[in-house]
Amino acid sequence: MSDRPVLLGAVADDFTGATDLAALMARAGLSVSLRIGVPKGDPVSDADCEVVALKIRTEPVKQAVTEAQAALDWLQAIGAGTFFWKYCSTFDSTATGNIGPVAEAMMAQLNCDQTVYCPSFPENGRTVFQGHMFVGEDLLSDSPMRNHPLTPMTDSSLLRLLAPQVTKPVGLVNRRTVSSGIAEVQEQLRQLKNDGCQHIILDAINDDDLNVLGAAIASLKLITGGSAIALPLVRALSGATGSRRQTDDNAPIDNTPLILSGSCSAMTRRQVARFAASHAALQLNPLDLAKDGAALQQAKHWLGSQPPGSAKMIYATAEPDEVKQAQSQLGRDKAGQLVEDALAELAQTALQTGHRRFVVAGGESSGAVTKALAVDQLRIGKEIAPGVPWTFARTGKFDIALALKSGNFGDETFFEQALEVLQQ
Repeated sequence: MSDRPVLLGAVADDFTGATDLAALMARAGLSVSLRIGVPKGDPVSDADCEVVALKIRTEPVKQAVTEAQAALDWLQAIGAGTFFWKYCSTFDSTATGNIGPVAEAMMAQLNCDQTVYCPSFPENGRTVFQGHMFVGEDLLSDSPMRNHPLTPMTDSSLLRLLAPQVTKPVGLVNRRTVSSGIAEVQEQLRQLKNDGCQHIILDAINDDDLNVLGAAIASLKLITGGSAIALPLVRALSGATGSRRQTDDNAPIDNTPLILSGSCSAMTRRQVARFAASHAALQLNPLDLAKDGAALQQAKHWLGSQPPGSAKMIYATAEPDEVKQAQSQLGRDKAGQLVEDALAELAQTALQTGHRRFVVAGGESSGAVTKALAVDQLRIGKEIAPGVPWTFARTGKFDIALALKSGNFGDETFFEQALEVLQQ
């Protein structure tokens, strides 16, 4: 256990979500350590907040629960006072998904009988009203998330989405209660607990709502949600915005950048198209990757033929129809795995050929690349866009910078912004 209390210990279901969460907590002026996978060795921390990044968003439920419990064991061992289960701000999960089962397993491990679900991230256009999720002005079910290749979101009611995943009743603290203030939210939570509701969806449509909720739920042992609620939460927990320890700023890293994109989200497609219009770019096709090793070898050759120090991109990002075609021929899991494996191997090749700055788009892709680069801990630097910071790590004898981006985060200029931020 650390000799200093850890304010918040978090388990994240993918790597981009973990960096998103770490960035928001760092905004509060607190030091944040991001671990890749469950740490090995003595459970020691010198950070205000610890985040353990897992790759369990689409794993089988039993496996996801086991890994989350192991991460929670470590966070308990370092003496964390409050715990956070982080998932995507668009509640990415099918009816048989992992959000509810992991939450219930963590509740049992922490011996608590109520938790809350707050995925809202108003700064990025994710809001919840009357228990329904909106992406911008669209219901979740009408947004591009309905075409997500792994977790198609076809229902906007978070109560309906969560209910099949848990064994106890689901309730709601609606916007009217939230707008009434902290005491009213806490009273509603007490009433719901008395009614047997252990899983509570929280409405939030703006940052003022999040500030109310952060203060209202700070006494709970376990909080679940997207990253945005973490900022007011840690402020409430710390009682101040100052850090007891120094945070990391942008560190000097050799300027040899590579963008790797496996996300097929609507925003990433626009970002890829913009960047490819003015920079060297190579597209990977899972159907070609499935044939033999030629496509991957050609990509490695292309990578090696680019001018040293030049910004370049390798991507498997494609339109929904192309994704469906590949999945229909290869199977959903195999198509995704081929892309992840290719991007991971290309990242290893890039590292050995002098690349030190990596921008990775997509949660699954970020997990594959980070593991391939043998990174086990990240330091948090400046944000490129809300929820997407540069991070810094040591792998072998190399210092590297990583920006791990969730598919729909950032605007069309994100990739250009990422490279500019690291030069400031």
